[in-house]
Amino acid sequence: MKITSKLPDVGTTIFTIMSKLAADQGAINLSQGFPEFGVSPDLIDLVNQYMQKGCNQYAPMSGIAELRQKISEKTKELYGAVIDPETDVTVTSGATEALYAAITAVVQAGDEVILLEPAYDSYDPAIRLSGGVPVPVQLQYPDYRIDWNRVKDAITDRTRAIMLNSPHNPTGAIMGEADIAALKELVADTGLCIISDEVYEHIIFDGKRHESMLRYPELAERSFVISSFGKTYHATGWKMGYCVAPAELSAEFRRVHQFLTFASHTPSQFAYAEYLDNHSAYLDLGAFYQKKRDIFLEAIAGSRFKPLPCFGTYFQMLDYSEISQDGDMEFSRWLTVEKKVAAIPPSVFYQGRDDHKVLRFCFAKNEDTLLKAGEILKAV
Repeated sequence: MKITSKLPDVGTTIFTIMSKLAADQGAINLSQGFPEFGVSPDLIDLVNQYMQKGCNQYAPMSGIAELRQKISEKTKELYGAVIDPETDVTVTSGATEALYAAITAVVQAGDEVILLEPAYDSYDPAIRLSGGVPVPVQLQYPDYRIDWNRVKDAITDRTRAIMLNSPHNPTGAIMGEADIAALKELVADTGLCIISDEVYEHIIFDGKRHESMLRYPELAERSFVISSFGKTYHATGWKMGYCVAPAELSAEFRRVHQFLTFASHTPSQFAYAEYLDNHSAYLDLGAFYQKKRDIFLEAIAGSRFKPLPCFGTYFQMLDYSEISQDGDMEFSRWLTVEKKVAAIPPSVFYQGRDDHKVLRFCFAKNEDTLLKAGEILKAV
């Protein structure tokens, strides 16, 4: 039986490939972005308590009311946005599902979507599965700044949406006030939607502020803002996230969501609703990961790897051009096999496979792991 693939050029994700290679080689895995440390015992206890209470059947399609209310309160506290928990918040089975639902909700066949590259690898396939056309605009190397003139030049009468991601995976770059001003001017008096991937919203460093679309009413009114409990609470395997969007956008989002997963894990929703009262768990997250970043940077100090600026996420880009002129795919494989440290080659996040001789390292690891990896990298 022959199947015509809708994604004939898409293979196994680089995260799976590099994690498997790391496991096969016994290498330190700084490739795939998952924390090495455990979930809070208090949060685990809450999930267990709600399981024991019998909260094990389908949740409402949009998420339990208690969790949507807490998300609404948190959003107002952090960003000053007043959102209706009944119509504007949808709980999803991870941020990837939310991204897919948002893209599918607004992209019709032939619509164009602006992608800022390097772009997280789920964006492009989701756009194409809806018959859309990804239009890449490269961030400016080496600081990965958005060139808004290039974005403006890429917009046509078929452009439907702009994909944003800040703090940015894989680069660790963030949007600032100047970016927000440029974005406001760009979308004013247009029908453009914004799909804003803000899963690292609490992981931001050096006194910087997360510029959420929800801070700005003129942007929020046209935005799907996507967040992740997994990234915030070290529970990526639980696959829990949510989308905040105005009622009209949320209604279309939910039309898609109900046929993807319908509802998400019920006892976890009750647990998160209660755990959100622990404000320090997310407010202190930036300082927690900044310390991890600094430990890793100190561990590689004096090496031939050159760190690029990292103001958010738990990823550090390192320039290896003083070590090798091999392509990043080849060099990342060599580093894993020969030196036993695995990283991600960012060229996979470009349509044109642009290669700047950098690798992405995940520092969401225990201190011993970071120090051991740093010792190896310093000797390369």
